[in-house]
Amino acid sequence: MGRVTSRHRTTRIDTATAVTRVRPDTVVVEEPLELRIGPVPLTVTMRTPGHDVEWVHGFLHAEGIIAAREDVVSARYCAGSVVEDDSGRSVNTYNVIEVQLAPHVPDPIAAGMARSFATTSACGVCGKTSIEELAVRAAYDLHGDDVRVGATTLLSLPDRLREAQVTFERTGGLHAAGLFTADGSPVVVREDVGRHNAVDKVVGHALQAGMLPLQGHVLQLSGRVSFELVQKAFLAGIPVVSAVSAPSSLAIEMAEDVGMTLAGFVRGTSLNLYAHPDRVTTTSPEDTG
Repeated sequence: MGRVTSRHRTTRIDTATAVTRVRPDTVVVEEPLELRIGPVPLTVTMRTPGHDVEWVHGFLHAEGIIAAREDVVSARYCAGSVVEDDSGRSVNTYNVIEVQLAPHVPDPIAAGMARSFATTSACGVCGKTSIEELAVRAAYDLHGDDVRVGATTLLSLPDRLREAQVTFERTGGLHAAGLFTADGSPVVVREDVGRHNAVDKVVGHALQAGMLPLQGHVLQLSGRVSFELVQKAFLAGIPVVSAVSAPSSLAIEMAEDVGMTLAGFVRGTSLNLYAHPDRVTTTSPEDTG
């Protein structure tokens, strides 16, 4: 498995004390991950190594290539990512994953999908910008999800997410996404240098566990909410998305259209509800008896 953090020489300047110090600092690793369908490359993303197979499942699900864990026969690191280190030894960088899809799954390479993917850590929607198109692709109806979440529960999620961010505590350089139940119990938390990758890893974990659709769950995000993140949550059947920062206008429009509750600026003792506020109550579910 690739490294999650690395150490680098850093010069720290403190103008308050007029002290300059040279010291090592821990930073988050960003490395490419190439996804192949069989031997043919489909896309490359820049990501933080770890939970790569979950990312593969989440990414393929968000792009409409797979719908369930049975659609993937295998996903494995392949020998194509073997390089020589400084001593001349062959080592696997674990930066190439080869996926074998089930026979009933249409081949995305044959469909020309590889050309539509960008090489980025924020691949996201990858050219699919129509809310109407996404609604047609979706397998789950969020409008019928009658989950209720207490406002105090939502306000507790940023701290619960932060508590699970082990690598962030060491580097301060990662986004996080966490899946929680309506009473605030954590299901899975994933970190990554890319916000979209963190969400893909969460959804991929749930898909592999056979949990989709994620009715009655909340997706908590460590930063802002873009259209792409709402898209991924919608396609996974998540009815509530909460974030510590702001949503974009298109994220709000999509959440409103598809029946998703969207909360932003979830900090301290207050939050903003931008779409379908009826799911959020002033008391937590556990307080209502």
